[in-house]
Amino acid sequence: MSLNNLIVLNYMAIEGFDYKEFAQLMSSQAGELIPKEFNDMQRNYVVKTLSNFTLLAGEAIANDESLGFNADQAIFVTQIIAEWAFHKSIDLVHSGIMPEHWDGIMQKIAFTIFEVAKQAIKKSLPQDQILQLIEHHVTKTYKDAIDNLEKRGVISSEISQRAMNQSNIDDMAAQAAQAEAEQKAAIEAAAQQQQPAQPSATNTTVPVPIQSQQPIPAQHLDKSLKLMSVALVLKILPPDRVEVILEKFAPQDVETIKSYMKVENLEVGIDLNYTLKCLESIKEFLPRRKNPSQMSILRQLNKIFDSYPLDEIERLFKSERPFLKRFIAKAYEGDYYPIPTRVAGIVVQYIKDSVQ
Repeated sequence: MSLNNLIVLNYMAIEGFDYKEFAQLMSSQAGELIPKEFNDMQRNYVVKTLSNFTLLAGEAIANDESLGFNADQAIFVTQIIAEWAFHKSIDLVHSGIMPEHWDGIMQKIAFTIFEVAKQAIKKSLPQDQILQLIEHHVTKTYKDAIDNLEKRGVISSEISQRAMNQSNIDDMAAQAAQAEAEQKAAIEAAAQQQQPAQPSATNTTVPVPIQSQQPIPAQHLDKSLKLMSVALVLKILPPDRVEVILEKFAPQDVETIKSYMKVENLEVGIDLNYTLKCLESIKEFLPRRKNPSQMSILRQLNKIFDSYPLDEIERLFKSERPFLKRFIAKAYEGDYYPIPTRVAGIVVQYIKDSVQ
């Protein structure tokens, strides 16, 4: 089985470069990754900017025979422009700079990437070196553009500093790492709070929710214990994280969990081993996600990396698109390369089927 046969990835003809179809794919990917707090104007700007620059770059490459790019090189350069258009347009939205100045900055960044990549490919530089070179020049171009606005009095020094501190590409990596660290810390903290004594097999004490002093029916005991285990973990998480997790549960279960969270010494009535087991199986009470999460993808790939040599996995992608190779390389480093999780899930399954 080859990934080339998958419709979701078949955006480029084998002997050509369909930049219009590629731009459409990149735009759809961007729509899934835009910050939720963005309003319609901001969301539309990010998607439109990425789409326009991808089309312009792709058309320029396709029509310039002097470049001599093959399809993979054309995809590589166009995708780099699309990625940076996505990240830096988000940075500009967060920067506080007025929208009328965004296009000028983005045009400078896109032009810089195109020229740097074009020259680097002509010199046959390795892709990793090209990416580092582009990142350096993107950062410099962005900084110079901000400095220019400040010198002209268009923006204040405060806004200039705020704009300089924006880095969506770093934020995405940090958020993924933080989510994983919080999940690990929550389980460890919950384990530390448990009493070492095992509950009696014939007389298990179950704390009763504050809102109700009625005994829990026997048929609901197992689910109640599982919800208590969730409540135990949520008690030590920040409120914003608690709300995000509670959104995954049915409304009636949310109320039950919240009531358990108010019970003092909740850990006394729950065995440690049972709690850990419940946290593993609690997905039975969660709505099924249509697409896997980024953290889920990384966890699956980490298990694969632990069992198989990286070079064996990389051989599977020797003839694949550059962005797939970068996805695997980033995952090996613990970072999520921004492709739709639906596509990432297909890639993970392909690896599992190939190495087993």
